[in-house]
This record gives sequence, C-alpha cells and structure tokens, in this order.
Amino acid sequence: MGSGVWSTNVYDAAKKYRRAAGKSAFSYSDSGARTVHPALDPRDAMREARDSAEHPQSTPIAVLFDVTGSMGHVPRTLQEKLPQLLGLLQRQGYARDPQIMFGAIGDATCDRVPLQVGQFESDNRMDEDLGRIVLEGGGGGQMMESYELALYFMARHTATDSWDRRGRRGYLFIIGDELAYAGVKHREVTGVIGDRIGEDIPVRRIVDEVTERWDTYYLLPAGSHYARNSKVLDFWRDLLGQNAVTLDDLDAVCETIALTIGLGEEAIELEEGLRDLDRAGSTATATVSKALAPLRAGRQTVASTLPAATRPATRGVTRL
Repeated sequence: MGSGVWSTNVYDAAKKYRRAAGKSAFSYSDSGARTVHPALDPRDAMREARDSAEHPQSTPIAVLFDVTGSMGHVPRTLQEKLPQLLGLLQRQGYARDPQIMFGAIGDATCDRVPLQVGQFESDNRMDEDLGRIVLEGGGGGQMMESYELALYFMARHTATDSWDRRGRRGYLFIIGDELAYAGVKHREVTGVIGDRIGEDIPVRRIVDEVTERWDTYYLLPAGSHYARNSKVLDFWRDLLGQNAVTLDDLDAVCETIALTIGLGEEAIELEEGLRDLDRAGSTATATVSKALAPLRAGRQTVASTLPAATRPATRGVTRL
C-alpha cells in the first residue's frame, strides 16, 4: 500500500528470469486462469494511497484499461514500458512520491472477470499486480464496456491522503475504445463489488462524483477496434471535455500519462516534457505533442481568464 521504492534492477532481473524460464509477464492469465486474482478482487475492497515517512507527499495515480477484444494488448505494452513511466515521474521530478494502481475493465453483462483492481504501490509490486491481470479478451460486441462500474469503484472505494490531507486530486487514466453503459447498474455493483445501492446511477452522475477527487482522463489509442469512431470520442468528450485524448500510437501511452501528470503538477511545460522524451530516446515525442496540445491550450485559456494574483505558479523541480 505505497511502501518501498521502485527498482529497475529488480524489474530487469525478473524479466530475465521469466525469459530463461519461458514465462511471460502475465503468467496468471497465461496459466488459463478465468477468475479474478485474490489480490485484484474488487469485492468488499478499498484501495488506499497513504503518506508515510518514506513517501510523505504521496501522489495517487490509477491506470485502468479495457482488456476486451482489440484492447487486450494494452497491459503488455504498459508492462514493457513501466520503467520509462517511473523514470519520468521520479527521476525527472514530474510528481512527488508517485503511487500507481493498475486495474482492468471488462463487460459485467457477459465477462467472467469484469473488474480487476490492484493496490496503490510505490515499488515493484505494481509490476506484480500487472502480472496478475486476467486478459480475458471477451466483451459483448456492442461497442460498450463496463467503464461506469470502474468509475463507481474509483468514486466510492478509494481513499487518498493527497485528498484527505491536502485537498489535491489524484490522477485517473482510463484506456479504452468503447462507450460506457448509460448507468451504473445496482445489480452489477452488488455482484462484483458487494455494495447494495438500491438503484442505478446515471453515468454522468458517477463521472461528476469521480472527478471531484480524481483528475480523470480517457485515452483512446490507435490500433484499437473503435479508435477512429467519432461516436466513441464524442461520448467521452461530452463527459470529460478536453480530457478525452486520442493517441496515434499505443506505444506512447506511458509517456502521455507521465507528461499529463507533469503538466497537472505544474512541474513542467509541454515543450520541456517533450525535450525530456527526446533526451530519453523516446520515439513517442510527436504522438505525445499532438495528443496533449489540446490540454495545454485549455489550461492556457483558463489561466488567462484568472486575475494575475490567482494564477497558479509553476512548481520548482530539482532535476537529478
């Protein structure tokens, strides 16, 4: 629950061990598992990002991704690029004491594992949580998945010191390519999460509840089945505005997440973050620049309407 320190050496050692043993990073799913791993079971669960002497200014980051249909390759991409994400957040100082939670979204109307949610971690246990995800690859085929059920969990089953102590929202990224259902179904909440809420909740109301405590983004990557579908993009832009972001390349997802957080924390300007990507040898610079340009423009518009005395100051960051 947020203790420990990420080690790329430990990550690399685990990768070499798996390669030598002929195993993948997703051994639980590859073993044929079709039930949620106990560590990722959302039923009666609370996920917490808490401060500690080791991490006194925890920054909670949740990354939930669709694992149905054409989106099933997303977690493999995230797992491969996890060191780059942590490197930008930590070594480049984009966020103080980042604690990352990974989760997976399916379809509660037909999938055996419609929601999987890890814990917020600061060390290599986040990689272990990724490896426990069932890559079910199902879905209902109707251009809808249960994103609203994941949003419900984030709204009512997470707690962070960032919000409770400092009034600062965490960061929530949903990676997908379909619509949410029109509302959170109370029967699905009871069956998957265990709450008895008595009535359905419209999707817009649960989005409003989530965004009170979470700076929420929907990432729609190229290569997915509905990547170019205007109905999907319009749906999420109606709910999240400029925070519905399209990506020309799935391989740019980790860099996009990192720079979005850096911008949100006012640790960098976009141009500075793009230079960081170039120096790191990333091939995602052009994709990230295009994806995040609307976010920068939106923030500049908001800032320009504020009196000078109330505009947020850029946070000073020490580069390592």
